[in-house]
Amino acid sequence: MIAEIITIGDELLRGEIVDSNKARIAERLLLLDLECRYQVSVLDDSADMQDAFRRAAGRSDFVLVSGGLGPTRDDMTTEVLAETFGRETELHEESLAAIEAFFSRVGRRMADVNRKQAYFPTGADVDVLRNPIGTAPGFSLREGRAVFFAMPGVPRELDLMMDEQVLPRIEADFLLQADETGRSPGEAGQRGIERRVVRAVLLRTFGMGESTLEAELMDLARDGEVDLGYRTSFPDNFLRPVARAKTAEEADARIGQVSEAIRARLGPIVYGEGDETMESVVGGLLTTRGLSVATAESCTGGLIAERLTDIPGSSAYFLGGIVAYSNAAKTSLLGVSSDLLEEFGAVSEPVIRAMAEGVRQKFGSDFGVATSGISGPSGGTPEKPVGLVWIAISAAEGAGESGTHSESFVFLIDRKRHRMLTAQVALDWIRRSVLGVELVGPSLMRRRGGGSALSGSSA
Repeated sequence: MIAEIITIGDELLRGEIVDSNKARIAERLLLLDLECRYQVSVLDDSADMQDAFRRAAGRSDFVLVSGGLGPTRDDMTTEVLAETFGRETELHEESLAAIEAFFSRVGRRMADVNRKQAYFPTGADVDVLRNPIGTAPGFSLREGRAVFFAMPGVPRELDLMMDEQVLPRIEADFLLQADETGRSPGEAGQRGIERRVVRAVLLRTFGMGESTLEAELMDLARDGEVDLGYRTSFPDNFLRPVARAKTAEEADARIGQVSEAIRARLGPIVYGEGDETMESVVGGLLTTRGLSVATAESCTGGLIAERLTDIPGSSAYFLGGIVAYSNAAKTSLLGVSSDLLEEFGAVSEPVIRAMAEGVRQKFGSDFGVATSGISGPSGGTPEKPVGLVWIAISAAEGAGESGTHSESFVFLIDRKRHRMLTAQVALDWIRRSVLGVELVGPSLMRRRGGGSALSGSSA
């Protein structure tokens, strides 16, 4: 079965905003094993929109439309979709009442232009899709073989409508109501589409390059049963195993088996699943073990502390952080000896170890993590090139392996990604320290075939 995505808006084609809705919709369709064959973006132009709708109706089973349901003059999706297929529009009183109630809840008066959002194409094959968190309801409409789903362009409204209304409709109407022959009903049944259940999971990895991951896991993908997809989202790599079967039990078993095999093969390189981030995983581990952390940051400028405190409840384990950018701040706030700074410089092993130990002692935390580096694009020397960074973690007695570990890397990347990668390594070291596994950085990726670090040492 073929799915098509159409996103609407001048701002998309002008590059004013990134069209993330295509990815959001396509990723959800994968859960139903629907192939997204076409993705189209069009201007807020009636002729262009009609052309896109007609093409989609002739080649796709499901057409998911995002955008153009607002109250302004350039929001034309409802009117143009109705006109394209020879329909009128009519007021849906229940939707109008819901829009009025929305404005009442937020203490605002509804403008008259918002009434247009309660008009929908006529026909018994039209269903309204509620929008409990916005003013733009959506709707579905059947035209020949194709079912159109018109949804808002606001990402959080789109996500909720897809998850709670669109996907269940697709699943119930076309994939799960199989008859005794194992065929799905309606158009799908006439075309001989066999019901299949799909299960997928997203595994998050850090520490190994994409090509190396594929080489390590190639034997786990079996055509027709399990597929493995790979996606880079710097500084991580995501794995998406997808399992297909005739029953939910079979699909669940297959996705469970392959996920377990991947984790066994990669070990701590797999750090999370689904929406879990490195900082949320670290926070969960620290909370479970009753441990705490403090940060001393130079080149990362507070990025590690920011990510840790992005997680609700982080006050249970994050005691505080110090951004010690200048040498004077390193001395006065962290107790780093001025003699060390003068002899070795701020980006050095003795100084980074003193920073990690100093912040741990200052806050009385179980872990102290520190960063100091040259993120560029200038400031390097032959001895200390642009990209050099030192990272250290100091652990108190009883917090994993006590003592201080430090390592240097040279990340030959731009300033923004240099800081991101440094912060990710530091967070990963906290995770690994709590778990009691080897502390490694992206130098491991290079040794195993996929990284960007050029040097490393440990003490």
